[in-house]
Amino acid sequence: MSFSNSSTGSGRRTFEFGGTYVVKPRGKHQATIVWLHGLGDKGSSWSQLLESLPLPNIKWICPTAPTRPVALLGGFPCTAWFDMGELSEESSDDLEGLDASAAHIANLLSTEPAGIKLGVGGFSMGAATALYSATCFARGKYENGRAYPISLRAVLGLSGWLPGARSMTSKIDRSGEAARRAASLPIFLSHGLCDEVVPHKHGDISYQSLRMSGFRNLSYKTYEGIGHYTVPREMEDVSNWLNMAMRF
Repeated sequence: MSFSNSSTGSGRRTFEFGGTYVVKPRGKHQATIVWLHGLGDKGSSWSQLLESLPLPNIKWICPTAPTRPVALLGGFPCTAWFDMGELSEESSDDLEGLDASAAHIANLLSTEPAGIKLGVGGFSMGAATALYSATCFARGKYENGRAYPISLRAVLGLSGWLPGARSMTSKIDRSGEAARRAASLPIFLSHGLCDEVVPHKHGDISYQSLRMSGFRNLSYKTYEGIGHYTVPREMEDVSNWLNMAMRF
């Protein structure tokens, strides 16, 4: 099932999101997860794989990122959740783009029925956006200061990285509600040790930064001989983890 395009505004820019594809649950609907594709991909690319997972109680929402110029590609336009240059600890983050994508995800989840457990996950740049959403949930707000409206129950990041990892520890209030939300949110990270697109050190940095920022419910899996792609063993780990995190 697909839905028509939608748009989200943030600050000076307006972002036109592509089509959204939905994989309906085969059993009783207990959870909904927004799944985010990587750079240059589209939501429909993941729908078949997600439908094949042994998770009959999950509804998957697979949106498509806006088409925008991407600095990493010399300004060439393609689908991207935010703008980015070379991936490094010193590079700056497109916080306006990240906020817009996180708000789009929250909007998709906001229409789900009461009592449905909500989550977000993704691959590569989609994983980065999912992890950014996790930090917005913990802080209770986007970077632009607007309130984050969704209560997340699970976040997954495959072959990705945490935007703003260097400054994350200073953004979580250790004594208040932010600390409680961070400590209670289950997060699954995974990375291939032979990934040449997003080297696995970025997975290591993300894990350490999240842990040091008060995210206690973390699972981090690495895979020998695996590059920038998923394999059945990894998706089996995803399925097992989701069954545990969502308590089906």
